[in-house]
Amino acid sequence: MVSIGIIGSEGRMGIALAAAISEAGQRSCGVDRGGNVLRLASDADVLVDFSSPAALEATLDACVAAKTPIVIGTTGLEERHHYLIDDAAKDIAVLQTGNTSLGVTLLAHLVREAATRLGADWDIEVVEMHHRMKVDAPSGTALLLGQAAAQGRGINLDTCSERGRDGLTGARGHGKIGFASLRGGTVAGDHDVIFAGSEEMITLSHRAENRMIFARGAVRAALWLLQQKPDRYTMPQVLGLN
Repeated sequence: MVSIGIIGSEGRMGIALAAAISEAGQRSCGVDRGGNVLRLASDADVLVDFSSPAALEATLDACVAAKTPIVIGTTGLEERHHYLIDDAAKDIAVLQTGNTSLGVTLLAHLVREAATRLGADWDIEVVEMHHRMKVDAPSGTALLLGQAAAQGRGINLDTCSERGRDGLTGARGHGKIGFASLRGGTVAGDHDVIFAGSEEMITLSHRAENRMIFARGAVRAALWLLQQKPDRYTMPQVLGLN
C-alpha cells in the first residue's frame, strides 16, 4: 500500500484527494496550514499539492530534503515558481500541471494536433468558466490549453495572446490566441477551445462535473511518478502521449 501525502488536506481538493486515494486502495496522510511539511514528506511515499503558490517553496524544500516525489496541481504559479520546480527536479521527480484531469490532458493533445494542422487564418479562442470563489484568471487549465495551441502553431504564447478585451480594442490580432474568463455559481470547470475559420468553426470542449476527476487524475499521476527518476514531468507522459 502506497502512502500519499496531501498538502492542504482540509481544503475541498484535499478532501477529494483523500477520497480518491481510499478509492484507489492506498493510504492517505496530510497537513494543512501550519503543519509540519517535512515530517509529512518523510512519512509519505509521494506528495500531492493543490494548496497555494505561497506555500510551494517550503514544500519543495521539504520534498528535496526527504527525497520524496511530488505532484503539483496548484495554479496561479509565477515564473519564479517554475525556476524553483526546475531546481527541485534535479533531485526528485516532480510533475507539475495546470490540470490533473485525464480528459483535459487528452483535450490538450487534441488542441495541439488541431493547431498544428490548421493555418494561422483560423482564430483560436480559449473560453473558461469556474465557480465564483476562484481567484486566478485565466485558469491554469485555460493556460495549459492555450500553451498546447501555441506549441502546435510554433509560437510563443506570452507574446501571441489577447486577454481582457474591453472598449475600442481594434481588430483581433492575426494569429493571436484569445482568452475569456467567466466566473459564477459553483461551476467546477468548463473549457472550450474554439477554432474559428472562414465560414466554419470547430469547438473542442471539456466539462468538469465534479472535482473528483482532478483528484483521481492526481492519484494516478502520483502512483506513476513513484516509478520515475528525478526530473520534471507532465500529465501527457502519464497517459503515454509524449
